[in-house]
Amino acid sequence: MDDRDATLNQLAQGLRPMSEGIAWFDALGPEAQYDVLRHLHNHCLQARVVEEDGPRSVLRAGLRPTHTPAVLIVRGRIEQQLGRIVQLTPPDERRKSFRLLIAVLAIADERRRERFCSDGCGHWWHNLPAPA
Repeated sequence: MDDRDATLNQLAQGLRPMSEGIAWFDALGPEAQYDVLRHLHNHCLQARVVEEDGPRSVLRAGLRPTHTPAVLIVRGRIEQQLGRIVQLTPPDERRKSFRLLIAVLAIADERRRERFCSDGCGHWWHNLPAPA
């Protein structure tokens, strides 16, 4: 476990406020932001994201349906669309992408937790404390 992955999972689980996550993300340089988005993409795939998660994640992230990441995620083949979302480069689009990917991870991981971890599990990210 590293601090970045703990932070991402705490944001997805609502253990950290999104405002704190956005401030953390905005303070990163472009390469580090890309790295965070890439890791979020991988976490979403590991959580077994499905196409139905797209529209729900747009709502959860508080994005307008016309925002570029929101348009992409509902176009089908969600695994490919997540990759396209990671590649967006304007700073404002990256921030929206970050919010959206956190929401996707939250939705997919909630489903995974209900299906596979409801009786407890050894996943470190399912046993995170709220930050002090």
